[in-house]
Amino acid sequence: MDLSVLQIFVEVMRHGSFAAVGRERNIDPSSVSRTIAGLESELGIRLFQRTTRKLSPTEAGVTYFERVEPLIEEIQQAADIAKDISGNPKGTIRVTSSVSFGLKCIVPLLPEFEAKYPELTVDLLLTDSVVDLFTERIDVAIRLGQLADSTLIIQKLMETRYSVCASPDYLKRYGQPQIPKDIEEHNCLLFPLIGFRSRWIFKNKTGNIQEISVGGNTIISNAIALQQCAVSGMGLTLLPHWLIDEDIDIGKLVKLFPDYKVTATDFNTAAWLLYPSRAYIPFKVRVFVEELRKHILAYGNL
Repeated sequence: MDLSVLQIFVEVMRHGSFAAVGRERNIDPSSVSRTIAGLESELGIRLFQRTTRKLSPTEAGVTYFERVEPLIEEIQQAADIAKDISGNPKGTIRVTSSVSFGLKCIVPLLPEFEAKYPELTVDLLLTDSVVDLFTERIDVAIRLGQLADSTLIIQKLMETRYSVCASPDYLKRYGQPQIPKDIEEHNCLLFPLIGFRSRWIFKNKTGNIQEISVGGNTIISNAIALQQCAVSGMGLTLLPHWLIDEDIDIGKLVKLFPDYKVTATDFNTAAWLLYPSRAYIPFKVRVFVEELRKHILAYGNL
């Protein structure tokens, strides 16, 4: 039986669509449909129920998938191990992260990475939505903050520290808050998630915690946009260190309340690496993660 046919079958099961697999492979959906029809004919069973609006796996299709998918994974792992020995990673690695983290911490890495590994293609999906790693065939995802319980493999990429900051121009015009309570008298640039737009949490050196109500007339769902508004003097904002440390170093932003830890959710926040639920991490993925760690460390973000 042709291995490529089984790979297409597995992809159709994961995507639930001939069209989606066709787009991934840059082939006509009708070609994918004919491949599945040929497999069904060879097996003598129907793998999918087809209607004009929906493609659904049959009970036999689900059972076949459960047995075939691990075999495809084993074959891929064998190929990856062979590439490990050659020391020359090839192929495509699909990576996803939030838009802001990707633009700030991943995109600047790409020119050097491409020059070092010319036979690797990076397919980078930047989105603030949580994508399904299996459906989207993601090799590694970078996610921020707290993670829900998951069957995925998780590794910490770096700790995340948040700070309240503002531009020197804003502080000159409106004064610099001296204690967290003073924030209530200032315009804040807010993120629309629960907590971020209503209160910030401060912890002093003795461990005392206080919640401060925040308000403002600008709410933006992108951290880089909030950073730019803060640099422009529009107000105070709460942002992660990997986004603002450079601006603080060159004086475009001022870090407020340096004696406090600040958060909008939890003080133990981090950036996490998530891999599909399997024991083996492909060589090409390990190479990318290693270079990402080096890049972040070089720019002082760890």
